[in-house]
Amino acid sequence: MQFAVPLREVLATLALVVLCDITIYRGHGFAGFALLFAVSPVLLWFGTPRVQNRVFIGAVAMLLAVLAVKMVWCGSTLLVAAGFVLLVAFAMALSGQTPYIFELVVFSSQTVRAGFDGLNHYGRSLAKVGFPFQRAPWLNVVLPLLALLVFGMIFILANPDLMASFSKNAELFISSLRDWLVHFSLFEVLFCVAAAWISVGLLRPYIGRILRDGSARPAERGSVEGSHQPAALYTAVRNTLVTVIALFATYLVFEFKTLWFREFPEGFYYSGYAHEGAAWLTVALALSTVVLSLVFRGSILQDPRLPQLRWLAWVWSIENFVLALAVVNRLFIYINFNGMTRMRIVGMFGIASVVVGFILVLWKIAHNRDFVWLVRRHQWTVALAVYLFALTPVDAIVVSYNVRRILAGDPAPSVQISVHPISAEGVTLLRPLVNCDDPIIREGVLAILAQRDEKATAEATANRKKGWTTFQIADRTVRKELLEYREYWANYQADAVSRDKALRRFHDYAYQWY
Repeated sequence: MQFAVPLREVLATLALVVLCDITIYRGHGFAGFALLFAVSPVLLWFGTPRVQNRVFIGAVAMLLAVLAVKMVWCGSTLLVAAGFVLLVAFAMALSGQTPYIFELVVFSSQTVRAGFDGLNHYGRSLAKVGFPFQRAPWLNVVLPLLALLVFGMIFILANPDLMASFSKNAELFISSLRDWLVHFSLFEVLFCVAAAWISVGLLRPYIGRILRDGSARPAERGSVEGSHQPAALYTAVRNTLVTVIALFATYLVFEFKTLWFREFPEGFYYSGYAHEGAAWLTVALALSTVVLSLVFRGSILQDPRLPQLRWLAWVWSIENFVLALAVVNRLFIYINFNGMTRMRIVGMFGIASVVVGFILVLWKIAHNRDFVWLVRRHQWTVALAVYLFALTPVDAIVVSYNVRRILAGDPAPSVQISVHPISAEGVTLLRPLVNCDDPIIREGVLAILAQRDEKATAEATANRKKGWTTFQIADRTVRKELLEYREYWANYQADAVSRDKALRRFHDYAYQWY
C-alpha cells in the first residue's frame, strides 16, 4: 500500500521550512532572501505532483533568478516584496493557473485555508495508511537505534559533565548542535509552523476541496480487537520500547546518583544542569509523548500481541513520570541556589503541561482513541496552562519567596530583585527588606522603592488625564502603601545621585549570584 501523501511532497515541505528558518528567521540580510527566492521554486517544483502551465513556470522562474542575483548585488525591501509575489505566482503556475494579478491576490489568500486542509490530509493519511516502508526488516534494528541515539543525545545535552567526557571532536559537534538547538525559541517554533502551513498551502492550493471534521470517537472495537491481524511494525516497535526502557533506567540511575541528596560544591554549573538541563529533560518527556502516540495507532492496534506492547508502554510511562520528578528536582536546585523567577514558574507550568499530555497519551492507548482526539486535548492542555499562568499572581509569588529567603539570612535571591522587573503585584512585598540586616540589600531596596514611588506618582498623574479606563486596583494599592512608608526612602527621593550609587552597589553585590 502506498503512502497517501507523496514522499517528495513531504520532503519538499520540510526543506521549505528549514530554508525559511535559515534565510528569514535566522537571516540578517538580503543574501538570505536571495537564497530563498533561488531555491524555493526548485523545492515547490519538486514537491508538486503534476507540473502544469510550463510557459509561465519558466518565465516566473527566470524572473526569480534575476531578482536573486540583484539581491546578492544590492538588495532592497521592494525586491523582497517582489520576490514573495513572484513565489506565489510560481506556485500558481505550478497548479495550472495563469498568474493574473487579481487572481494572484485571491490565490495567496487561500494558502491559509489550503494549508490547514493539506496538514489535515497529512494527518489523516498517516493515521489510515500507517508508516511507509513498514515491511522493511531493517526497521527492526534502525528504529531502536534511532531512539537510542535521539534520547541518548538529549540526556548528554542535559548534563554538561557527560559532554565533557566525550572526545574533543564529539564534544565540538555536540556543542555546535546544542548551540543551534538552544537558540530555538517559542517564536521560532511558531514561525516554522507558519512556514509549513503556507508551504503546504502553496503545494496544495485549495480548489473546490471540502474540509471534513476529524473524528474524536474511539476506534471501533470490532475493527481493533476482533481482526487480530499481525502488524508488520510490531517487532520494530517492541525493540524500540525495550531499548528506551533500558536507556531511561540507566539514565535515571545516573540522574539520582549525581543530582539527588548531595551538597553542591562551589562553582557548580547551576545554569547548565538546573536551567538548560531541565529544559532538555522536558524535551525528552515531550518526545516520549510523541513516540507513544505514534506507536499505538493503525495496524498495531489490530495485532494480537498488543497487550505485550501495552505492558512495555506502562513500564516506560513509569520511567517518564520519574524523569518528570527529576526535572522538577532540577528546577528546585536552581531555585534553592538563587531564588524564584517568572521563568521558573513558567517552567513549572511547562512540565505540568507535558505530564498532563503524557497522561492523555496513556488514556489514548488504554481506550483506543484516535490521533485527532489526542491533538485536540493537547491543545486544550496548553491553552489552559497559558490561561492559568495569566491568572497566577506571578510576581507576588516570586517576590514573597525571595524576600523570605533574604530575611532568613540567604542573600542569593537578591539577584532576582536586582535584575528582573517587578509588577505592581509584587512591589509592596519588598517593604519588609527595608529592615534587612544586610546594609547593601537594605539600601538597594530603599533606592528601588524610591525610584518606584517616583514612577508611580508620575503614572498616576498621567492616568488621571487619560480617564477611568486606566484604573488598576494594584496600582492604587502600590501608591497608597508607598505613600504610607515614604519616610523610609525620602532621602533617596531628594538625592538622585545617592540613589543611583546605592542601586549600582546593590546590582554589583547581587550579581555574584547571577
